[in-house]
Amino acid sequence: MIRTLADQGSHFAKFAGKHYGTLDGSIEFVPKMPGDSRLPMISIGRSRQSFGWLANDADAWVWHGVNLDDTNKIVRVIKECNKDNTWHPFGYANFVELLDDPNAPARMYNNIYLWGGSKAIADFWEQQREQGLSHVTINLKTTQRPFKEVVQDFAENILPKFKD
Repeated sequence: MIRTLADQGSHFAKFAGKHYGTLDGSIEFVPKMPGDSRLPMISIGRSRQSFGWLANDADAWVWHGVNLDDTNKIVRVIKECNKDNTWHPFGYANFVELLDDPNAPARMYNNIYLWGGSKAIADFWEQQREQGLSHVTINLKTTQRPFKEVVQDFAENILPKFKD
């Protein structure tokens, strides 16, 4: 429905959806996407979608609670299911707590809560990138450390590894 509304060639669109209602042509969506471009759509979570749907209909996929040993397998399955030869990146979400010691080992709890030093966390995400992970949604958790200190630590020890 959203893509129909945002399409450059669609004015006062009509759309009949199985799950999300209909558009009867009485509303217009502006601005439209420029030229031949289309609005990118990222699927968050699984929403009971098949890997085939995630590999072809979503432009990217961000999941949560991923078993780290499965990252490479998930990326491979998405690539195998893809039919348009277009890269559909995979990412996941982490709650992150940066410890005072930037060299403290990184530990993952419940496949979502990442706890450790900034240098170890950067190394951890680099290893995940080598398995095909392309995005991490980061939720910095409240700690006893001052927020500015946490952000400075993140900026100095994590961001430089991923500037590309």
